[in-house]
Amino acid sequence: EYGLVESGGGSVQPGGSLRLSCITSVYFPRNYCMAWFRQAPGKEREGLAAINSKYDRRYAGSLKGRFTISKDNNRNPLYLQMVDLQPDDSATYYCAHGPYERTCGLTPAEYNNWGQGTEVTVSS
Repeated sequence: EYGLVESGGGSVQPGGSLRLSCITSVYFPRNYCMAWFRQAPGKEREGLAAINSKYDRRYAGSLKGRFTISKDNNRNPLYLQMVDLQPDDSATYYCAHGPYERTCGLTPAEYNNWGQGTEVTVSS
């Protein structure tokens, strides 16, 4: 358990931006994958972006370059910068931690530590 905590969600108008953060109270092991997922009501959890401890990134193709994953260090590792948000982006956003992969996966089963989520609402 890494006690992942997301923040930065909120309500924005279409075309707006948000930056989500994910922090943890402990240092991660040297090698890991971390990712952002989202889940809208009635839909499956969707992988958005992942990054490993060597800073290799992977994105879901559906994002069209609107989201950027980044991390600072092994204590406060994860951010998701989101631009040009649209109503379809409304969901609860989760960060997740899992074992190291050269190319981190974007399926929930590959991650074994999850935050509680932060809600994003995009509407006019």
